[in-house]
Amino acid sequence: MLFRRDMEPRCAYCTKGNVINEREVICERRGIVAVEYHCSRFKYDPFKRVPPRPVKLETSKLKAEDFSI
Repeated sequence: MLFRRDMEPRCAYCTKGNVINEREVICERRGIVAVEYHCSRFKYDPFKRVPPRPVKLETSKLKAEDFSI
């Protein structure tokens, strides 16, 4: 979910941060920090967060009996 209320703050998806690489973010306030870091100025930007990919359905293990009542 992109708009959860209990979002864990991270500089990777803060309005003041820009991702440099997979481990570092450049912050307007703090400079270069870790992706997991956050400060009191954190403000969530939903367009910067990339949600995890959905799990692919494994259909090879399904049988016709699984779909009958």
